[in-house]
Amino acid sequence: MKASDYVGILTTTLMDSLEYYGYSPQDIYFQQDNDPKHTSKLARQWFKDNNFKCDHTFNWPSQSPDLNPIEHVWHHLKLKLSAYDIRAKGVHELWDRVEKEWSTFTAEDCRRYIDSMSDRCRAVIAAKDGYTRY
Repeated sequence: MKASDYVGILTTTLMDSLEYYGYSPQDIYFQQDNDPKHTSKLARQWFKDNNFKCDHTFNWPSQSPDLNPIEHVWHHLKLKLSAYDIRAKGVHELWDRVEKEWSTFTAEDCRRYIDSMSDRCRAVIAAKDGYTRY
C-alpha cells in the first residue's frame, strides 16, 4: 500500500466512522505504527489538515502486533475462518463468513485483549523488543 492509498482510507473510512459515531478528530487517540506510509509527508499533512492533535496520534514500533489489541482480534477471526472445511467460492461468500464470524465476538472478548495490555507491555520491555508469548 502506498501513502496515497493510506490517506484515501483515512479520508473515507476513518472520517466516515468518526462522523457515524459522533466524534471529531480531537475526541480520539489514534494509534499507528511507524510504517513508512503512516509517517509519510502526505499522511502527516493529512492529519494536520484534518485537525488531529499531535499529542493524540501515537506512533508505535513498526511490526508491533504485541502492542495492538486489534491484531489479536484479527488473528482469532482468521482462525475462525480457517476452520471452515471448504474454502469460500468467491468474495461474496467470504464476506458472508467474515460478517458471521465477526458477529460472534463479544464486548467481553475485546475487553480481555485490552485488559491484557499492561502484561503485554511488560513482556515487550522484558524481551527488549524481541519475541514474546503474545
